[in-house]
Amino acid sequence: MCKVSNFLFNTNKTVTHIISIKTLKHTFIRLKVRNFAAYIKFLAKMNTNISYINWHTIDYKTALDKQTELFNGKVQMKLDGKKDIEQDFIVCQHNNVYTLGLHGKDSNMLVSEAFLKKIDAQVFHTNRGGDITYHGHGQITGYPILNIDEWNMGIRDYIDLIEQMVIDVMAQYNISCQRVAGATGVWLDVGTKKERKICAIGVKCSRGITMHGFALNVNTDLKYFSYINPCGFTDKGVTSMQQELNTELDLSEVAEKLYNRFVYLINNYKK
Repeated sequence: MCKVSNFLFNTNKTVTHIISIKTLKHTFIRLKVRNFAAYIKFLAKMNTNISYINWHTIDYKTALDKQTELFNGKVQMKLDGKKDIEQDFIVCQHNNVYTLGLHGKDSNMLVSEAFLKKIDAQVFHTNRGGDITYHGHGQITGYPILNIDEWNMGIRDYIDLIEQMVIDVMAQYNISCQRVAGATGVWLDVGTKKERKICAIGVKCSRGITMHGFALNVNTDLKYFSYINPCGFTDKGVTSMQQELNTELDLSEVAEKLYNRFVYLINNYKK
């Protein structure tokens, strides 16, 4: 459903994409679109196939259980031959937690269990790709749970698309980011001694259904990364948008920009 009022451009079944009419009109004028009504219909079509869902602050175990339920349900729908599987772009924040992927090494956790209790942090081994990372307040953790077969997309292209989404949104904030060969994620000052990661990525994909996703440091307290070898690296740094811009960011605004860019990129994906 697409509803246009003086304030909302609203699509889909849950917490969804919101754009002001003023923004629409500015874009409409900039692109020199002749038929504003047709443009509205185009935007509705572009956005209605992926739901934007915000779980807000949620503990990691609860989020993992909810992810797993959605993931398993969608896999079963595919096995049953059902079509029109719902596509979900989920964002949230976690309380202090460290997660290790399938190839994660316990040796990359640099502090004791007693210290972890002191800082009120948990540790989970997960079934995503990658090594160890941190999730906490001020960070946008994204869990797109999608049927990427809908776009004839493989897992490598899917990861590339997530990286491009982050690179493009960071550019909107004048933060220049790149990829690093052989190292999943999004980085700054690639190839220099100041090379540092702003977004970690680790996903699982089975029968074309994805879970887990990305963790973008927005206003994250970076001290928590000093207690690990982030993503298994000992020679690379970690940063945040707040660190780079020297100002606190609105997480909801950043999350919506990520969603907008993700929808655009995936709906314009060509193999």
